[in-house]
Amino acid sequence: MSSENKLVSLTKYIMTLPPTRISLFSMVFLSFIIGCIAFLLAPSANDSILYSIVYGGSTGFLIFGLMSIMGGGLTQPMVNSFKGRHMKMKQSMFLALASMMIVGVIYLIGSVVSVFTVNNYVLNALIFGCVIAFAFRTLVIWGTSNISLLKSVVISVVQPALILSMLVVISFLTSVTTNMGDFSIIAIVVKIVIASVILVIAIYSFVTVIESPMRKNLGVGGLELLSLALAHITEGSPAMETLFEDIGEPIDTLTGILSFKGKNGIKSIFLSPCVHPGPLGNIGGGNMPTILSSKFDTFTMVSHGPSTHDFNPVASKEINKIEKVVKEALEDMDYSESASKFFRVENEGAVIGAQYFDKGLLMLATFAPDGFDDIDFGVGLALMNLAKASCDAQNVVLVDCHNSFKGEGGRVLPGNKEVFELMGAVEKLKSPEQENGIKVGCSSDPLDNISKEDGVGQSGVKVMVIEVGSQKTAYILLDANNMVIGFRGVILEKVKSLGLDHAEVMTTDTHFVNTMSGGHNPLGTKMQDEIINGILKCTKEALNDLEDVSVGCKVANIKDIKTFGPLNATELVTTISSIVAVSRIFAPLVFLLALLFVFIWIFYGTFSI
Repeated sequence: MSSENKLVSLTKYIMTLPPTRISLFSMVFLSFIIGCIAFLLAPSANDSILYSIVYGGSTGFLIFGLMSIMGGGLTQPMVNSFKGRHMKMKQSMFLALASMMIVGVIYLIGSVVSVFTVNNYVLNALIFGCVIAFAFRTLVIWGTSNISLLKSVVISVVQPALILSMLVVISFLTSVTTNMGDFSIIAIVVKIVIASVILVIAIYSFVTVIESPMRKNLGVGGLELLSLALAHITEGSPAMETLFEDIGEPIDTLTGILSFKGKNGIKSIFLSPCVHPGPLGNIGGGNMPTILSSKFDTFTMVSHGPSTHDFNPVASKEINKIEKVVKEALEDMDYSESASKFFRVENEGAVIGAQYFDKGLLMLATFAPDGFDDIDFGVGLALMNLAKASCDAQNVVLVDCHNSFKGEGGRVLPGNKEVFELMGAVEKLKSPEQENGIKVGCSSDPLDNISKEDGVGQSGVKVMVIEVGSQKTAYILLDANNMVIGFRGVILEKVKSLGLDHAEVMTTDTHFVNTMSGGHNPLGTKMQDEIINGILKCTKEALNDLEDVSVGCKVANIKDIKTFGPLNATELVTTISSIVAVSRIFAPLVFLLALLFVFIWIFYGTFSI
């Protein structure tokens, strides 16, 4: 598995949190059950089962449930008051629920052990649970809220302190037994303070060790990156772009432009920018195909040009630079009414669909039905220059069809055998006779009934049919991140029944659909029939929309667009992967050692209770 795929796979551990009301109900119910079980385990001589259930459950709710609810209610405003990452109440309440369960489970374990031994470990178990919950809350709040350790400690103390305070109140002001025996408040405080200090030192050591490579290599904090990533995934926040701008670097790249002009002006635009639509969601260029196409007043298809994650824009505003270049090119475009028919060439696994438009050449590259992924910009540039030299074309627009998802690999990089297969296919291209008379028809459908969870982005499906002579060819573009192997073939078989001579299916490689668990979300894993129906509908509409057009073709330079860059993109992925690898060894070592010291101190310390 590659480093990048290892990193992507980490997103599967990100969970969807329940609503606030579910966490509240769970705390009330579970705390009552915890109290009942604890009292039933060690009833006094005069206690009936009903008494143990009613008073035990009530005591459990007061100590664990009510205090945890109060702790959750206080945590959210405290985090937000410190100007950290905005915390929602459902996040605060779920943290309170998880912390309560840590305390409750350890408390019950202590109650069970006390039944079978001569010593009473219930109070020590409760203290141990509160200290563990405090450490858990500190790690979570410090790691996700982008506030200092000291502030995180202050916030994390609240819930365990409330639980222990309610224990003291119940023990001294009522006659209800807690099955914990007599205890000294001073001894409790000493044990808690020293145990907490040990765990805070362990947390600080762990975070310092795992964060230092990120600061050294990229100049940004690992906790800051984590909190901003969570803010994007849970809230859609674009704040991560500010961090990426600090580590990004400007590059020069290209965009291919095809413009079809009808009697009422430009009818459609087909773009192939060599800029990668990533990294994910709405961050950077994640939703570039939709954002860029929306900047034009006419039907616009934004396909996937040869590029990898090295060419991810650091911020969505960088897309404006592509828009500016395209609009300037459209103002200075030469148009012609001549074009060749669409044809395909194959060389081993590589397949290139080609169509000439006067002195321009459009090439659609795929390895389907075999799997593949991004074609590197350097490879694409070499193919474009080779085509210009051998095919008598002034402008070559190359599209990475991105239509057969391989899985854990598949990128076409310099030196891969697929590069030479593509070059061999380009060398087979001939310059066919061109005909006068081009017709184009267009249609789109956002496929609103299919969500991004099902693999479809905001632009849905767009279809452009080009008719040259008697030949009709459909260019089908789906706003998706690749598609499952074989789905392309199913689509082509269906659309050809509409009377088309040729068709090609492409995806935009949008990463708008990649906020889900596991990172990859190829089209066709769900709702294939609905997707095909949308394609067929658009293709029929495009056939009915055919009208005479002239065509212009140009490849324009995009200067100083700020992207991750080949060095920083690799450095980011490699650094995070190394941090994960080190954490798997360092975290158990540090925390198990700290927990051992805390356990010995609480249960066998010199301060007896």
